[in-house]
Amino acid sequence: MGRSSTRLPSFCLNRMSPGVRVRSPPPEPKPPPSPESRQLRHHGNAKRPGDGAEEEPLLGRRIMIVVDSSPESKTALRWALSHSVQSNDSIILVDVVRPPKHGEQSGKERDPKIYELLHSMRSVCHARKPEAQVELSLVEATERGPAIVEEARKQDASLLIMGQKKRSLTWRLVMMWAGRKVGGSVADYCVQNATCMAMAVRRKSRRGGGGYLITTKRHKDFWLLA
Repeated sequence: MGRSSTRLPSFCLNRMSPGVRVRSPPPEPKPPPSPESRQLRHHGNAKRPGDGAEEEPLLGRRIMIVVDSSPESKTALRWALSHSVQSNDSIILVDVVRPPKHGEQSGKERDPKIYELLHSMRSVCHARKPEAQVELSLVEATERGPAIVEEARKQDASLLIMGQKKRSLTWRLVMMWAGRKVGGSVADYCVQNATCMAMAVRRKSRRGGGGYLITTKRHKDFWLLA
């Protein structure tokens, strides 16, 4: 409720004596500062702008982006750098490769070029977000979905972003005709099972226009014009 002000009529104001002064009551003495408040001021917990004290940098999020050689993965990386990653965030680029067969060396030791994709993606991140920190992770696993979800948990990621490929109706019919079960994609599995926020990104049109379609645990193909 607002305050209601009472306006004095003009005849009341004319009858007031201008020579009367009203003294305000003396200010009450302030209590002495407690030892706790002195200790806080001594350690500088109550900082004021311009006092020369250095402010602690804000900790950003850990955003995990799944990368591979597909166009959908590159689309998801570009979208993440443009719409999600901030300068104080940390980017974790994760690539999942198949483990070596019995008797073979690890893929990391067998083929050093396996890191070329991660290094090229890191260069893209440095060019678009030079302030953000970039980490690389190469995971060997047979099933990509569970491996990505587990890696996001180990990396303590607060956001998981990956590309999503659109399956055409013809492809689904061929798979059903061949007797293969048409299940969800790796991106769908990660969106539903990740412990953190997970997003699957793909272009609405193959020509590169029309914005993006975002899939989360609550939204399916949410259209984002950007």
